[in-house]
Amino acid sequence: MTDETTVIPLLEPREGIPPVIEDSASLARVVRAFAEGTGPVAVDAERASGYRYSGRAYLVQLRRVGAGSALIDPIRCPDLSELDAALDGAEVVLHAASQDLPCLAEVGFHPQELFDTELAGRLLGYERVGLGLMVENVLGFRLEKGHSAADWSTRPLPEDWLRYAALDVEVLIELRDVLHEELRSSGKLAWAQEEFASVLAHKAPAPRSDPWRRTSGIHKVRSLRGLAVVRELWTLRDGLARESDVAPGRVLPDSAIVTAALELPRTTKALTEIPPFTGRSARRHLRDWLAAIGTARSLPDSELPQPSTPGDGPPPANRWMDRDPVAARRLAAARTVVAALADEHHMPAENLIQPDAVRRLTWEPPAVIDDGTVAARLRELGAREWQIGLTAHPIAKALLRLELKGQV
Repeated sequence: MTDETTVIPLLEPREGIPPVIEDSASLARVVRAFAEGTGPVAVDAERASGYRYSGRAYLVQLRRVGAGSALIDPIRCPDLSELDAALDGAEVVLHAASQDLPCLAEVGFHPQELFDTELAGRLLGYERVGLGLMVENVLGFRLEKGHSAADWSTRPLPEDWLRYAALDVEVLIELRDVLHEELRSSGKLAWAQEEFASVLAHKAPAPRSDPWRRTSGIHKVRSLRGLAVVRELWTLRDGLARESDVAPGRVLPDSAIVTAALELPRTTKALTEIPPFTGRSARRHLRDWLAAIGTARSLPDSELPQPSTPGDGPPPANRWMDRDPVAARRLAAARTVVAALADEHHMPAENLIQPDAVRRLTWEPPAVIDDGTVAARLRELGAREWQIGLTAHPIAKALLRLELKGQV
């Protein structure tokens, strides 16, 4: 941990702000330079979350010893497969890799070996693992983070944004080196490597069958007719947002959808009394919004959406005591074990073992409880081997103790 008085502001990249790569000839030069570089490759990507519908990258930043830094415009250079091939076998350093890997894959960049500095920080017990705070606490440099939520689809990108972007990879390799040594000295390096491999192997879940049910505030809508309005408005908004590549919330906020579902306006005047519908973007489609509400109004009862059906997992934990008190006691016992182990190993409980795995294990435990059956169940639920090695025996012991006490 660095002292506040020793923190040094990181204001400029060492070699200055690199030019943005926007053509194939310049990209080829970057590919050659990074192929000739040595050691890990620091990578970052900037998206336009909250502004655009897509999650695509609008800037890709890289740094490697011997190559310096590069800023690539993936809109002008949408295929980074040659760079990917040139870096085959190199360790790629990302911060919060799961956020950037999907958009990097879209442009043909597929790391085969990963070091995730955020995940390393979690395993090491750092309380705050944002890149800026990690760089400050570990290396003693202060990064400017003022543009993290900017609209990176903007063109041309302002110089101060490019400076910020270049600085994000400026000391990422140095951060990786310190964290790697901390992992090694604490005996957690093998654990981290399993976690990094799991991040790389993770497959995106199948699309939800009813994505409109995730509308914020939908719990306020109690009628089936109101749910139909949510579905129709959400579907219309999603199509408009996709077509124009604008974040759905900028077309129409969730709050407007929910209010319309509660009030069921019949006229344009009534619709515009809901303030979000008077915004510039929403107002262009007033006739369409009203038609969608009309469609929901006219549906026969047989076509109305039903209340959400339970998923394949256990119910929310706060309902367990009413639904299954025995399972609730198992969950409490397992959580106590996990919390103690997490404290012992100085990491968040959710990194020691996935909370969903603990819930599923204790909701439907193996018929016979022992170390082997608990380990097998955790493995089925996606736990990594290091997690199973730490948790299977103590969880099994805690569950068996409940049986001996006659509490299950």
